[in-house]
Amino acid sequence: MNEILLDARGLTCPLPVLKANRILRGMPAGGRLRVMATDRASVADFQTFCRETGHALIAFGEEGGTLSFVIRRKQDTENK
Repeated sequence: MNEILLDARGLTCPLPVLKANRILRGMPAGGRLRVMATDRASVADFQTFCRETGHALIAFGEEGGTLSFVIRRKQDTENK
């Protein structure tokens, strides 16, 4: 499955998480979103966001001051 890329570099808390949430809501279950960010607060923000929403933070890294998060959208539980 392809990844969607969200470039949130230069944005500060809470904008990277809010933008990611908006995109994830429109994605199919199991879809992957890669978020690029520079705000150090994003590390804790995305960990908390995924824990509270049920999405999976499947990868995290940093290169040259840019943080990268890969999030897999949770499986829908409605209408099952």
